[in-house]
Amino acid sequence: MNREEKTVIINSLADKLQQYAHFYLTDTSELNAEQTAKLRRVCFEKDVKLVVVKNTLFIKALEQVSKADAELMPALKGETSVMFSDTGKAPAKLIKEFRKESPKPVLKAAVVEGCVYLGDESIDALVNIKSREELIGDIIGLLQSPAKNVISALQASAGQKIAGLVKSLEERN
Repeated sequence: MNREEKTVIINSLADKLQQYAHFYLTDTSELNAEQTAKLRRVCFEKDVKLVVVKNTLFIKALEQVSKADAELMPALKGETSVMFSDTGKAPAKLIKEFRKESPKPVLKAAVVEGCVYLGDESIDALVNIKSREELIGDIIGLLQSPAKNVISALQASAGQKIAGLVKSLEERN
């Protein structure tokens, strides 16, 4: 591989790092052709981009987009496949489901919601992680709860008179 080809690969990886909010570093070695094809098909169906990378080129791509975290570097040893996704937990769920039939892929590291997760033992935490949108939805739901109580108290008050409204609100507290 010449320098120009390496530059093209580095730029392509850097573009993917910019395009996708989350990425997982995995070990897919020892998967046979049938298992690899199945993994690629499942990734395609789940909107996860799977790319086998050369570690040195991936490190250069990380440096190019200022995402070269020192914690990630030890994970970039041996064979590495990268799963890119817009949804933080999608690759974790995919890996967990796929491993019901195969011991691989093994999670080496992941960058999700700006945090670095190291090792295969992080897979359960990643499956259960909530996206920013899900957290915002939970917070809005909690904030709306008191307002819903007031509205239901107002609707339940007798005759919709002020004294009835005050009495209904007192009964709720």
